[in-house]
Amino acid sequence: MLTFATFCPVLRGSIPTGYLVGLNAGIDMREHGSGSTGAANVWRTIGKDKGIFVFGADLIKGTATIFLIQSASELKPIANTLLTHRFEINWQLQNEWLVVSSALLVILGHSYSCWIDFKGGKSVATGLGVLLALNWIVALGAFGLWVGTVILWRTTSISSILAAIAAPSLMLLTQSPFAYKLIVCVGSLLILYRHRSNLERLWHGTEQKINFFESDRHESISTD
Repeated sequence: MLTFATFCPVLRGSIPTGYLVGLNAGIDMREHGSGSTGAANVWRTIGKDKGIFVFGADLIKGTATIFLIQSASELKPIANTLLTHRFEINWQLQNEWLVVSSALLVILGHSYSCWIDFKGGKSVATGLGVLLALNWIVALGAFGLWVGTVILWRTTSISSILAAIAAPSLMLLTQSPFAYKLIVCVGSLLILYRHRSNLERLWHGTEQKINFFESDRHESISTD
């Protein structure tokens, strides 16, 4: 059961929510805007209601994956209670790394979906979902920063980059297991890597802003 739970996350993460929403609207998200299937590109290309839906669905992918693996990891053998405390500690460490491997797989699955030629989103929503399950206080802190900077600058890429930098910094201040701190750092680096084209547009001053009050399509937008 644990083996299945370990490999299942990459398939769960690969569910291309944004791509499917785009198909329902009659377009291929990979051919519009930034080419990302993430919530921000869906928001700009199709509308904010669809973007919010994709954000929520992608977030749930991350949170559900961690909750499922944590629940499976708690199914210890009955004989474990008869063994030494040292074994229990080792079992706990194994569980932590099992959670971490699942977190990495669901994030990679979202960014490089096997169902759509290894294209995908930029793992912001799914990464937030993972973080929410690992440490909800850090997740709320990172999300609060994301919301605040989006409202201030109306540029989701800046918000995502700042939140990706803040998350591991906040995580390191907690008493979370080392494995959890490590995966948050790795996940943040992946998010930064996925935003490299946005960084280039920010540098050249061509990054587009998001409009909170319009839901019309903006297919010429080229950011995520």
